[in-house]
Amino acid sequence: MESNKFYITTPIYYPSGNPHIGHCYTTVACDSIARYRRMQGKEVMFLTGTDEHGLKIEQKAAEQGVTPKEYVDEIVKVFKKLWSYMNIDYDRYIRTTDDYHVESVQKIFKELYDRGYIYKGAYTGKYCTPCESFWTQSQLDENGCCPECHRPVTEASEEAYFFKMSPFADRIEKLLTETDYLQPKTRAVELVNNFIKPGLEDLCVSRTTFKWGIPVTFDEGHVVYVWIDALSNYITALGYENGAYDDFDKFWPADVHMVAKDIMRFHAIIWPAMLMALDIPLPKHLAVHGWITFNGEKMSKSLGNVVDPFILGERYGADAIRYHIMREMALGADSSFSNEIMINRINSDLANGLGNLVSRTVAMADKYFGGTLPTEREAGEFDDELINEATALRDKLDAFMDETQLNNCLIEIFKVVSRANKYIDETQPWILGKDESKKARLASVLYNLLDTIRIISTLLSPFMPTTMPKVWEQIGAAEADVTYANANKFGVLPAGVTVKRGEIIFPRIDVDKEIDELNKIIGSNKPAEEESGDGFEPAELAPEITIDDFAKIDLRVAEVKACEKVKKSKKLLCLQLDDGFGGRQVVSGIAQWYKPEDLVGKKVAIVANLKPVKLCGVESNGMICAADTPDGGASVIFPDQSLPNGSKIR
Repeated sequence: MESNKFYITTPIYYPSGNPHIGHCYTTVACDSIARYRRMQGKEVMFLTGTDEHGLKIEQKAAEQGVTPKEYVDEIVKVFKKLWSYMNIDYDRYIRTTDDYHVESVQKIFKELYDRGYIYKGAYTGKYCTPCESFWTQSQLDENGCCPECHRPVTEASEEAYFFKMSPFADRIEKLLTETDYLQPKTRAVELVNNFIKPGLEDLCVSRTTFKWGIPVTFDEGHVVYVWIDALSNYITALGYENGAYDDFDKFWPADVHMVAKDIMRFHAIIWPAMLMALDIPLPKHLAVHGWITFNGEKMSKSLGNVVDPFILGERYGADAIRYHIMREMALGADSSFSNEIMINRINSDLANGLGNLVSRTVAMADKYFGGTLPTEREAGEFDDELINEATALRDKLDAFMDETQLNNCLIEIFKVVSRANKYIDETQPWILGKDESKKARLASVLYNLLDTIRIISTLLSPFMPTTMPKVWEQIGAAEADVTYANANKFGVLPAGVTVKRGEIIFPRIDVDKEIDELNKIIGSNKPAEEESGDGFEPAELAPEITIDDFAKIDLRVAEVKACEKVKKSKKLLCLQLDDGFGGRQVVSGIAQWYKPEDLVGKKVAIVANLKPVKLCGVESNGMICAADTPDGGASVIFPDQSLPNGSKIR
C-alpha cells in the first residue's frame, strides 16, 4: 500500500557567502516536487537548512571580527530572504547550531562509538581546507590536488576518531548498482569505480585543530567532524534522539534526497554507511543534479559571473526564474545559464506560448460574448485531439515526477500549450465570430481552450505558484476547479463560465536591450583586479628552488588540434597537441570546466618534459598549465595566439 506521507530534503547549505542563482536549483526543484505531492493529497515534510560548523566558518568569522555564530546568523537571514522571495514553502528549516541537532549528533556519535564503528587513531594525510576533507595519495587528482575542488592540499596530522567504512562496502555497491536508489543511475558506475572498488577508506570524523563544532561528549578537545554533523540533519530534524520533534516514525525513510553532483559521494556512500551502522532504514531515492554554469564555468561571485536572483526576480518575476532554471536542467547534467538563453526561454515559452494563449482566449471570450460563454455548444474538428492531449497530461507528469525529471514535466506541459495555440489557428475563432450561425461552434472552441488552460495551469502551479492564481482569475476558475483530482478531466469549468480580462501575465522582453542591461549589471559585480576574490586564499608557496631547479622544467607553447573526453572518466580530457616537435598527447583533468570544442585551435602552455604517465588507461605526455580559481575550479592559461608552436616559456 502506497504511503500518504512524503519526505523530501535539500542538502543543508554551507553559509560561506551570499546565495546566487546557482544555489537556487535544488531548493526550487524540491519546492516544486513538494507542492506537487501536496496537490496529490500527500502529507509532506519538506526540509532545508544550513550547515554551520567547521574550520572555514571559524576562519571567516575571525577575519570579520565576529563570533562564528554571529557570522552564520547574518548569512542565514539572506538565505531565508531568498527562499521567501522565490516562494519556497518549506516545512522545516534546520540549522546545525540548533540545540536539538547538537544533542542528537552527540548521541549518534556515541552510539556509533559504542557499537564499535568509531575508533580513536591518528591521521596523517592530505587535507583540503575548502572541502574540509582528508584524502589519501591515491585519491588525489592527476595534479596531486583535491579530487573534489582541485585545489592544492596540505600535509596534516592530528589525533582523530575514525568511522569504519569497509564493513559496508558490499552493501553500498549493491545499493548503487542493483536498486533505483541513485537517480540517474549512470552516476553509480562512477562512484563504484572511483571509491568502492579501490577500497573504502575509514572516514575521519573528529577534529582537534579547531573549536567551532559539536563537542564529542566523551573526549574533551575533539569536535564532531563535518559529515556526521551535517548528514545527520535529515533525521535529527524529525526528532531522532531529541525531544524537539516527533516526526521520525511518520516520515522516515525519506522519499527523496536531492543534491548537486559535487556532494554526491557523501550522500551515496557515507550517509548510507552511517544509517546501516545505526540500523536505520535507507532513504528511497537520491536525486543528483548538475550545476548551473555561466559561460562553461560554475557560477562564482569571485569570478564576477554571479547572477543575483533578487535582481532577476525584480525584472521578470520569481516564477519566470523558477521556470527557467527547472526547464533548462536535465537531471544529472549541467545547465548553461546565459542572458540570451534565459530571455529567449521567457519569450518563447512564457510570453509567446502560455501568456499569448491566455490573453488571446480571454480576449476573444470578452469580445464575442461579453465575457460569459453561452451554454449552447457545437462540437467540431480538432476538438478530440486537444481534449485527449490535455487529459493525458497528468499521468505523464506523475511518471516524470517519480523520476524527479522536472524538465520533462515542463516539456510535456508546454507541448499542450503549443497544441492549444495551434488549435486556435486551426479553428479560426475570428472567422467564426463573423457568422451568427457559428456562435455555438465558437463557444465550444473558446470553452475547450479555457478548460485546457485550466488543466495546464493546475499542473503548472507547483512550478509557478505565484502566477497561476492570476491565470485562474482570468479564466473564471474556482478553487475547486483547479485540483489534482480534476486535472485529468475535461468539462470542469461551468458551461457558462465568465472570464475576466487582466494584465498580461508574461510581457514580451526586448532581447537586445535587456541583454545589454543585464551585462552591465553582471559587469558591475566583477571584483576589482587588485582584489583576490570572495574569500580566495592562494595556496602556500612551495619551498624555494634555485635557477638550476627551474631550468629543469621545460615549458612550451602548443596548439590544441583535437580534443575529446576520456571514456572512463568524468574529469579527464585527451588533447592532441602540435608542440612544434611532431605532436604529443596530453591528458588533463579539466573536463568539468571546458568542453572539447572550446579548446580546439587554442594555444596552451604545457610542461613538455614531464615523465609520461597513464591516466584511466590513456597515456599522457606532459601537463596543461592552469591556475586555481576562487571557486575551486581551474582556468587554463592561454598564451598569445600569435606565438609559434614550440615556443619556450621562460
